[in-house]
Amino acid sequence: MPEKPAKDRLIDAAFALFEERGYDATTVDDITERAGVGRTTFFRTFRSKEDVIFPDHDVLLAAIDARLRGSTHRTALVAVTEAARLVLRHYLAEGEQALARYRLTRTVPALRDREIAGTQQYQRLFREFLHNWLGGGEDTALRAELMAAAVVTAHNHVLRRWLRGLTGDPETEFDTAMTGVLDLFTAAPAGAGDTSIVVVRTTKDLDTVLPELRRLLGDPTADR
Repeated sequence: MPEKPAKDRLIDAAFALFEERGYDATTVDDITERAGVGRTTFFRTFRSKEDVIFPDHDVLLAAIDARLRGSTHRTALVAVTEAARLVLRHYLAEGEQALARYRLTRTVPALRDREIAGTQQYQRLFREFLHNWLGGGEDTALRAELMAAAVVTAHNHVLRRWLRGLTGDPETEFDTAMTGVLDLFTAAPAGAGDTSIVVVRTTKDLDTVLPELRRLLGDPTADR
């Protein structure tokens, strides 16, 4: 079999050593020695030891951004769901590496902080996209923030359940979760069906038509 690329060898070595010795006790030199590469190769590939834990973060951000930008106004909410699904599928494809990362971020505060910062970057992409989709006005900023937070929360809820071994079908749970999220923000407001407006043409003057319209709409002052 052909030898793995240096990046993959570094990632494999780092995760193995973190499991064996602990994150803090593992040095960059330990990782490069295990991977069979030099320090120059390490720092050409990663900026720090933390970066090895989240090797594809920037790639995922770019993929989310591209999926959102590739949508139209009519397909925006589909794009939001599919962009979030990209992240879920990436973690599922990682398998054991995703599980190892989960164990590390639960026990190493610096890695937990890095994970939170990464989640905030994902949420910002969704928020900016949804804000523009809603019209980009001051009155839509809060709604976009709430929608983006709900999308990320739904994704993370399903992902954590998979990481904890609580679900064998995360994709189906994700679909259900996202349906619930989108329903929260696309359902008609309560009472929205109480009033209907019908536009008709008539030759009658406005003073004659308005009283009749008021009666049809239940206006108690219509006959006054």
